[in-house]
Amino acid sequence: MREPEALLRLQDIDLALMRHKKTLAAMPQMRKIQAVRAARKKLASQSRQIMGERKDVLMDLEENEASQLLLHEHVESTQARVESGEANYRNLKDIESQLTSLAKQIEKREFQHKELLARLEKIRIAEKNAKSLDDKLCSEGEALIADLKEQTADIDRDMRKLSLDRESVLVNISPEVRERYDGAVKRFGGLAVERLRGNVPSVCRVTVSPSVFGDLKRGPAIAECPYCHRMLVTEGMFDLDE
Repeated sequence: MREPEALLRLQDIDLALMRHKKTLAAMPQMRKIQAVRAARKKLASQSRQIMGERKDVLMDLEENEASQLLLHEHVESTQARVESGEANYRNLKDIESQLTSLAKQIEKREFQHKELLARLEKIRIAEKNAKSLDDKLCSEGEALIADLKEQTADIDRDMRKLSLDRESVLVNISPEVRERYDGAVKRFGGLAVERLRGNVPSVCRVTVSPSVFGDLKRGPAIAECPYCHRMLVTEGMFDLDE
């Protein structure tokens, strides 16, 4: 396969692949799959936040329980002083005040402990609900993907065949021409190559002047359109003149 012919074939293949990709993107299952993926991504972010809250609550619980243990130890040591007879009339009032203060602190910690346990329970319920929703979304996504594969089996087969054809065609195209083609594809949205038919390029359809036609005749088989600047295949257009 000559390079100009290979270039035109490459464009035909790429345009066919683009059409298939647009068809796939427009499938209703594809939009639903994207919605499921977006929902799972958002849910994953929320789950990480919930996990962080759970860790914070567990740390607060640990600190609360340690604080309660320390306060109870203070109460026991203070009561032991009274029972041992260390306390006398002068400091007994101070000891009673300390015990009252310790009791209030313990009561406060116990109340906070109950609140933390309630928060922890809500967080665990939220984690369970998030896991259940993620499982549901995962199953829904798998079902949509299976349905999409079934509905697009013919397209997938054709795309695989086109991809193999593309690889075989590229062997006949030089790196320099391939680079020009890739740039033109990006610039023109896929329709990067046209063919000279008589004195008219097949895409832009601007009639080539006699002087420009002469320049093209003397130039390479893969030129550039002087009007739209796409790659222009001229091979075979001048055979009748020879």
